[in-house]
Amino acid sequence: MLTLLVEDGRLVVAMKDPANLHALEDLRMVSGYTVSPVVVAASDLRRVFGLLFGKGGEVAELLEEASAEAPREDREDVELREPRGASGAPTVRLVGSILRRAAGDGAPDIHLEPRGAELTVRFRADGVLREVMSVPSALQGGVARLKVLASLDIIERRLSQDDCFSATLDDGKMDLRVSTLPTTFGEKLVLRLLDNADLRAHLRGLGFYRNMLRSYEAVFRRPYGTILVTGPTGSGKSTTLDATLGELNATEKNIVTVEDPVEYRMRGINQVQVNPRTGLTVHSRLSSILRYDPDVVMIGEIRNRETAKTSVEAALTGHLVLATLHTNNAPAAVTRLTDMRVEPFLTASAVDCVIAQRLARRLYERCKRPAEMDENVLCEIGLDRARFAGVEKNVHSAVGCERCAETGYSGRIGGYEIMLVEETLRRLVLQGASADEIGATARKAGMVPLKEDGLAKAAHGITTVEEVLLTVL
Repeated sequence: MLTLLVEDGRLVVAMKDPANLHALEDLRMVSGYTVSPVVVAASDLRRVFGLLFGKGGEVAELLEEASAEAPREDREDVELREPRGASGAPTVRLVGSILRRAAGDGAPDIHLEPRGAELTVRFRADGVLREVMSVPSALQGGVARLKVLASLDIIERRLSQDDCFSATLDDGKMDLRVSTLPTTFGEKLVLRLLDNADLRAHLRGLGFYRNMLRSYEAVFRRPYGTILVTGPTGSGKSTTLDATLGELNATEKNIVTVEDPVEYRMRGINQVQVNPRTGLTVHSRLSSILRYDPDVVMIGEIRNRETAKTSVEAALTGHLVLATLHTNNAPAAVTRLTDMRVEPFLTASAVDCVIAQRLARRLYERCKRPAEMDENVLCEIGLDRARFAGVEKNVHSAVGCERCAETGYSGRIGGYEIMLVEETLRRLVLQGASADEIGATARKAGMVPLKEDGLAKAAHGITTVEEVLLTVL
């Protein structure tokens, strides 16, 4: 519950459950006002709490208090829920404050980095890291607490570790993935916040143009075949596949995923966790899963020949296979399978579609400003004059304001390159053609290059030219 304003003798409050009459009556008695509730989503309420209470004087006070009591507190257990009142260990409350601020800033990644006499806290929001605070080195015992929660070995500090755990923060529950990295000054921790209340991505909101989405949907609605999504780490490949699974998810379909690790839990989908330490690899689990009559199989990442070959063979035996692969563009994905010693005739027969993608920061609508950019300049950097004539007048630049943390951006938009593997391309794959030859033929058939798709979004005022050139080489 959050108080918004007093209007005409009424106290207006935001709450996720306006039917909670006991809370409304308590508030009426304490405030003396008639209470008028307005409904908000629980995720939005958590973000506002993070913005209000996750920074400022509270953090400074906790740092001072925690610094004084750190030696005594290092033996206490960790509890991430915000303690009621003023009770609770200062370091524990500080961790809660950091998590609330990250949620309020929309930052899914938190970096805790030891740097000699201090522990630096950095957030990655919209793909960009920024420093938010420094914590005295005496408080690095909080790192051990987080390792305990994630079931990591607190004694082992020379090897990297990672695992997940769930935590209650205020009235919301979130999953956190914790990864450790030994550095010169101690262990660095990276926490990824996985808010299960806001994990449903939809293909229509990712950045696909309408004609692209129609072409892609025609492929993933097929009963069998292989769809590959390529790009570097952090380019949104898993989000694209999750959104695709959301479109396919139905009671009449048996959908199974093989992931390392399972980050987002999806209702109605059988998700399988990989654990190499016990011998449960992607290849071994994929081989066993195919015996359980799946209609759709999603593979978190194809990393070796065994997984690649099993994937394409599954597509040829009547399954729809979705997988990610690390290549710079769509045509290179086909030759990458050849490099993994998958026979070209298998690749040509099984692969139906390859998507290459990148993420660019989206301009914040409230503060973006029109930018002067000559049409010739846009053409020089790759924007097709005939297809986008006149849209250069809608190019904008990032300005920045208080609401977007002075960055000028809020959220991200995908740039895509969709290569449909039709008969002409299949013949080239069979002949062992290079990625350049395959790409040239695909462009003649109508494939929009990744860079051109990004620049088109810049030309329509969705992102900036600088951002596209930064993310797409």
